[in-house]
Amino acid sequence: MNTVYDYVLGRLAKCLVWVFCGVAMVFLVAPILSVIPLSFNSEPFFSYPLAGFSFRWYEEFFNSPEWQLALRNSFIVAVFSTVCACTLGTLAALGVNRRDCPFKSILMAVLISPMIIPVIVSAVGMYYAFADVGLINSLTGLVVAHTVLSTPFVVVTVMATLASFDNNLLRAAASLGASPLRAFRLVMLPLIAPGIASGALFAFVTSLEEVVVALYLAGPEQRTLPREMWSGIKQQITPTILAVATCVVAFSILLQLTVQWLRGRAARRSAKFASEVI
Repeated sequence: MNTVYDYVLGRLAKCLVWVFCGVAMVFLVAPILSVIPLSFNSEPFFSYPLAGFSFRWYEEFFNSPEWQLALRNSFIVAVFSTVCACTLGTLAALGVNRRDCPFKSILMAVLISPMIIPVIVSAVGMYYAFADVGLINSLTGLVVAHTVLSTPFVVVTVMATLASFDNNLLRAAASLGASPLRAFRLVMLPLIAPGIASGALFAFVTSLEEVVVALYLAGPEQRTLPREMWSGIKQQITPTILAVATCVVAFSILLQLTVQWLRGRAARRSAKFASEVI
């Protein structure tokens, strides 16, 4: 009798967990998905039911020089800042992860401080710092600023990956005559690649959606998608903003699926490599 009671209670608890997770998922995702049907509305209204179905707002997005300039700037800044953040974040994580690293706690606090400090504070500080070196109203300034904001995400993800890394593999590579650089490239890098890929995803998305720093540092020729959307909401509300938001959501989902596929592939390669070494 107790076994049946425990089984029913366990099934009920499992169902309640699934219901709670489903409600939480709907609560989080519903606001994002609600903008997608509105982007196909034939009339310039932000309300349901839809007056009709049309691609006019997507045509306006892809045919507008202002929106295309913002799209180009966003991807240029996101790609370059992601590359810089991955390089700097991975090197920082490797340095802090060393056993002989002094002041490890202080260094980690400094490295992840851009995640903790309010973005508006960072934006004001960057504005005054960059003004003295001529980085205001330039894509270079945006790349540097977004690199600062994105690097902590790479540091955290790579550090989490390094926590499970077996340093004996590097010692084995060194005993076989591999140089430190060769051992890193052929042994460590394939094993920590999933963490770097996750950090790259966070860095790219952080740069792609950032608007506060762009408002301070970017000029008319350096407008990004988030800044153009912000300006559109303030000046003239148009469903083109919803079309842009839908494209960004679709791209983010595609990017997430791609990164998950790469992580799975890297994990399989790492497991195969580890088995071969053993």
